[in-house]
Amino acid sequence: MDHDSEKARCDIEHLERDGATKLSDQSPVDDEFDADEAKRIIWRIDRRLVTTVGLMYCVSLMDRTNLSAAAIAGMIPDLELVGNRYSIVTLVFFITYIVFQPPSTVIVRKIGPRLHLSFLIFAWGAVMIGFGFADRYETLVALRALLGLFEAGFFPSCVYLLSTWYTRYEVGRRYSLFYVLGCVASAFSGILAFGLIHLAGRGGLGGWRWIFIVEGAITTVLGVAGYWLLVDFPDSKRKSWRFLSDRERAWVVRRVDADRGDVTAPKFQLSKFLAGGRDPKVWAYGLIAFGTTTITYSLAYFLPIILNENLGFDVGTSQCLVAPPYAVAGFFMYGMGWLGDRYRLRGPIIIGNMIVCLIGLPMLGWHPDPKVRYLGAFFIASGANSNIPASLAYQANNIRGQWKRAFASATWVGFGGIGGIAGSLVFRSQDAASGYRPGLWACIACCLLIIVMVCVCDLAYYIDNKKADRGEKELENSPEDNFQPGFRYTY
Repeated sequence: MDHDSEKARCDIEHLERDGATKLSDQSPVDDEFDADEAKRIIWRIDRRLVTTVGLMYCVSLMDRTNLSAAAIAGMIPDLELVGNRYSIVTLVFFITYIVFQPPSTVIVRKIGPRLHLSFLIFAWGAVMIGFGFADRYETLVALRALLGLFEAGFFPSCVYLLSTWYTRYEVGRRYSLFYVLGCVASAFSGILAFGLIHLAGRGGLGGWRWIFIVEGAITTVLGVAGYWLLVDFPDSKRKSWRFLSDRERAWVVRRVDADRGDVTAPKFQLSKFLAGGRDPKVWAYGLIAFGTTTITYSLAYFLPIILNENLGFDVGTSQCLVAPPYAVAGFFMYGMGWLGDRYRLRGPIIIGNMIVCLIGLPMLGWHPDPKVRYLGAFFIASGANSNIPASLAYQANNIRGQWKRAFASATWVGFGGIGGIAGSLVFRSQDAASGYRPGLWACIACCLLIIVMVCVCDLAYYIDNKKADRGEKELENSPEDNFQPGFRYTY
């Protein structure tokens, strides 16, 4: 082993043993690699980590939202989803999704992302295949609950994993890229579903069943591949991946530690994990997540139905017309993520996203021209979906401490799951004749709630930063993590 590799290994072991180490105790991060070498290392991390979890999130979003495509392709009459049964099928997913999220960020630290995430993906892919053979409403409900159980640990674990590899003003674009790939899935899932329903009659199965079977098979394959494609935490002792050398990995650990001072997780204690709940801003982030996902899930579950029932498009056209709004949303999302990182802004980006939504919601609900109403879906998809990575970056920039970060991630996703329940219910079948306007009013209220919460948080951050500048207050100084005097909130 050469001298540099031995030094890097010792650096990592020191961090793992003694907790977060201040930058001054290490060789200067900027002197470790020149600018071009540093960019190449970050690019390798992006290519391996962001691309892998982004592809996995593609199938996650596709598998949890393909009900709407199946619904208009014959599932509703075949399984007698009368009355509010369709809404119940959509929302039961979120019950188990919410309940089983909090332990996930603890488990992923214990057993590692490769085993944890690849198992979850393979398991829910098998459940998706089962959807294709469901013969009654009760079976569908049970499978949706099981799907929620396995998907519960995926998103918070991915968000947590990404946050450990990047500095505060790098995560915005990475979260955007991660979620952009999810938007691609949402964009083309309708087109894929349109193609799969033409398998109707093969094997004696209806076309809507093939949507679940084929997409479930794709998911299981990705779950198996994920065991080799995923990477571990940068400070982990596991040697299950080789895309960075020991020296490069030690550099990543030191630069993240210099930015936040919390790169290494202290030994897990339930009291430390739950202590994050004492911070009001953790719950404010949860409310922002609730409002955001209420809009995104309601659009995902009901846009094809609205296009079919209210705008007058046929089944195939409705499925295909879902793609353009989400494709545009992907570009908008990355642009907002770039702006947020470039100018170190978080709150104004979220407010801007909600203003875009507030433009689109009245267009979709009240304009007399179907083409203009469809245009409104572009604004809603862009603003609401862009708010997912924007609000995650807002949280990531203003939380210190590994277990507090883990608790905040679980809380964000838990409230997001509650928003999924609300999104499943706001568009009621009895409101179809009115163009689902009560549901649109609910989405407008969510936009206003988010704007208010961000304004309150940013005002509090401004006041706290001024106090810290005057030496009157220490920010994010938790006992389990080393204090970082230069830390300031991002608004």
